[in-house]
Amino acid sequence: MKWTDVQEIAIQLSDTHPDTDPTRINFVDLMRWVIALPEFNDDPKHCGERVLEAIQQAWIEECE
Repeated sequence: MKWTDVQEIAIQLSDTHPDTDPTRINFVDLMRWVIALPEFNDDPKHCGERVLEAIQQAWIEECE
């Protein structure tokens, strides 16, 4: 997975952290959790606030 795989990342985060409210996670933790996903293999330097916002929004939608 790459940073651009926002929807797949959101699904994986939802599965990995089912008891987490994605509206309450900070971007530092979110970035760490994405990087820790087993299928993630992109450069952490390619991540930015816009990418994290997109991932967070997709995760919120996944939980609804």
